[in-house]
Amino acid sequence: MFKECKDIAMRTIIISMLLALLAAPAWAGNPAPYSGTQVIDTGQPFGAYVKKLTAAIKANKMGIVGNACATCGAKSIGVTIPGNRVIMIFNPHFAVRMLKASVPAGVEAPLRLYLSERPDGTARLSYRLPSHVFAPYGSADLDAMAGELDGIFARIVKAAAE
Repeated sequence: MFKECKDIAMRTIIISMLLALLAAPAWAGNPAPYSGTQVIDTGQPFGAYVKKLTAAIKANKMGIVGNACATCGAKSIGVTIPGNRVIMIFNPHFAVRMLKASVPAGVEAPLRLYLSERPDGTARLSYRLPSHVFAPYGSADLDAMAGELDGIFARIVKAAAE
């Protein structure tokens, strides 16, 4: 009889633990694992926001160096995923300054703007502030340049929101 009670108690504990795990929220990880990461829920439809952001980048005299479209890649293999795109931006004037200040910092260019489509169809913009991207290199000239880029990114984000 003691063994039966022990088995029932053990089953009750196991079932309770499983129910607690099922009731717990999913752990998705830190959405902003690096310092200076900005995450903005735009409230705008994904496709429309991509166009506005692209126009804002150009209006602020930054060049679009590349575009990585995970949605497009998935579509090419017959898979549909929500909107997902990385827009890589920089400007040759900043590239020259960056390399003069620190050749190893060249790995950070171009800077990236990451767009993801939320379940409601709106766009989320994520990016790291240039001042945080370049800070580890310990160069006053690079820090000054990155501060200017922070301002440009702020203007791009503001223009795309309008």
